[in-house]
Amino acid sequence: MEGFIHSTESFGTVDGPGIRFVIFFQGCPMRCLYCHNPDTWKIGTGTKRTVESLLAEYDSVKEFMKNGGITCTGGEPLVQIDFVTELFEKAKEKEIHTCLDSSGITFTPDSTEKFERLCKCTDLVMLDIKHIDEEQHKILTGCTNKNILAMARKLSDMGVSMWIRHVLVPERNDRDDYLYRLADFIATLKTVERVEVLPYHTLGTFKWENLHIDYPLKGIDPPTKERIENAEKILGAGTQ
Repeated sequence: MEGFIHSTESFGTVDGPGIRFVIFFQGCPMRCLYCHNPDTWKIGTGTKRTVESLLAEYDSVKEFMKNGGITCTGGEPLVQIDFVTELFEKAKEKEIHTCLDSSGITFTPDSTEKFERLCKCTDLVMLDIKHIDEEQHKILTGCTNKNILAMARKLSDMGVSMWIRHVLVPERNDRDDYLYRLADFIATLKTVERVEVLPYHTLGTFKWENLHIDYPLKGIDPPTKERIENAEKILGAGTQ
């Protein structure tokens, strides 16, 4: 089987536990206003890779993967769920730790057979919850958050370990009432091991410029240290 891959990274330190081999998948249906990888949006493009070639690349650097494994991120890897599943199934045969970094946007609550198969070979899901308020989520990403929250509940019900990630964006989701609502939702999940607050940054704006796309958050600065600490306190950031 072949998948469309944007790129790989052989020394990932912020993509799950340990040092990891990170695979960036091509294709994403979301249009987050702060996206730092807009070059991964287009579906059906990128470099075609086989599962075997990716595992061989992992094998070539595995001696450096201390307490790590493979992380699939994007883009949105669940756009290519069949490929991710085959990759993770074969990785588990080699006793490699598997981590899925996903927004959950493609999850369909009434059709979960493929998702359940993937979860059986997934050690950890890092789920990005962009905004707890549905209408504000639509403004921020162009999509509803209903299926994302449903995916979180499904992972919890299935006993799949989760890290919840939340990008803190001034003037968009950095409000205490939103943060408390998100904290209340996270408290309903049984398998959350960690909550991470990721400060909004502008490091990817050059990619928007290179793609001749107008960056929609011009003039918004990263959150202050005080607001980051406030969000971490409300959300209980760190190990749960």
